[in-house]
Amino acid sequence: MNKVLIIDDEPGILTALKFALEDEYNVDITTNVEEGLEIIRDKDIDIVLLDIYLGEYNGLDILGMIKANYPSVIVISMTAYGTIESSVEAIQRGAYYYITKPIDMNSLKILMKKALEYKNLSREVENLKKDKSSEEFDMREIVFTSKAMKNVFDVINRIKDLDINVLISGESGTGKELIAKAIHYSSKRRNKPLISVNCAAIPYNLLESELFGYEKGAFTGANQRMKGKFELANGGTLLLDEIGDMEIGMQAKILRVLEERMITPLGSDTPIPLDIRFLAATNLNLEEEVKKGNFREDLLFRLKVITIEVPPLRNRKEDIPILTQYFLNKYSKEFNKEIRGVLPSAAEALESYNYPGNIRELKNIIQRAVALTNNDFIGLQDLPAELLSTLELKGNRDYISVYIGEKLEDVERKLILRTYEFFHKNKRKTAKTLGISERSLYNKLNEYGMD
Repeated sequence: MNKVLIIDDEPGILTALKFALEDEYNVDITTNVEEGLEIIRDKDIDIVLLDIYLGEYNGLDILGMIKANYPSVIVISMTAYGTIESSVEAIQRGAYYYITKPIDMNSLKILMKKALEYKNLSREVENLKKDKSSEEFDMREIVFTSKAMKNVFDVINRIKDLDINVLISGESGTGKELIAKAIHYSSKRRNKPLISVNCAAIPYNLLESELFGYEKGAFTGANQRMKGKFELANGGTLLLDEIGDMEIGMQAKILRVLEERMITPLGSDTPIPLDIRFLAATNLNLEEEVKKGNFREDLLFRLKVITIEVPPLRNRKEDIPILTQYFLNKYSKEFNKEIRGVLPSAAEALESYNYPGNIRELKNIIQRAVALTNNDFIGLQDLPAELLSTLELKGNRDYISVYIGEKLEDVERKLILRTYEFFHKNKRKTAKTLGISERSLYNKLNEYGMD
């Protein structure tokens, strides 16, 4: 059984949580912070349920302490006084998620199972990360929680050390090159080069010399011998990126290399044996390209010994929050800003959008938002118009009148009530759009004499 520690200053809550969870987990409970830290140290705890308000202690400080000393421990913060600021700060300090009291046990159990799945995935990625030998590639660039991406990494783990050809397919922007790097840097060839060739970017008349290399004097302008990509990749991995765009005459030459595992540079009579792991990537449906006569069927059969389909972002939307946070951290650091998170209304827009440009498009959206915002949180105003079109508000925007000199509390009241009316008195949608907690909205509506 996985081990769970619950730290809360209310004994009644500790008893209730232990009773609800002890059939599925080994559960320890304590009201004492020092004792809790000792339990984490001595018992190899998997999940900590941590109250944010612990009397004399600040639970956020305790959360930071736990993550600093035991980074693999999953921490779920609990609070009866949830606010956007406290929940975002908990996430920023390393909490997996936060829940508000009174606790819905079914939701908590689902959350804990997802947390353990995430921990297992993180462990798999960490194992791959330990194997990487190049500072040019950081496995942390690949972040996910979705089952679809877990399946991709299951395949990578099974075939990483097998010298078989792999075809990586997927739409533009899905991260096919990152998957190729993950295969190489987790394989037995990790200490040898990974060479990538963009078959779509190099004209046909130059691609042959780029791949095969040439001897001095092989043609006009060949003033010295040049090693081609095949030779440079010898012992390691060669990625033929966008191979679906390769001219069909060159495809025949690639097929021969795959069959013979040997090349002859231009202007040479001496063949060079190859020890290369071949990867190919494409955003095209190569079966359809074969039917159109644009791609050789025999080459396709050679390449797709193993096929890895990288899913589009619209089919793995559960990865959007973690990808958003990754890019938010990346560009906040790069632009020397302290962006604390994404407001719920903006998060809803980000998760509703279908991303024709996939992860690359999400990355650009967050980069732009971080660069342009003057606020601590990314809001709807920081997102491009195409994202806003996915929300109910798009095309149905309403306005409130605000006058110079009008009291701030009156402006707030008008905004809250008009938004509440717009969403047909749906408190959840109203609170999300305004970027406040449902409890805060409930208090405001009571103050205004609304139900």
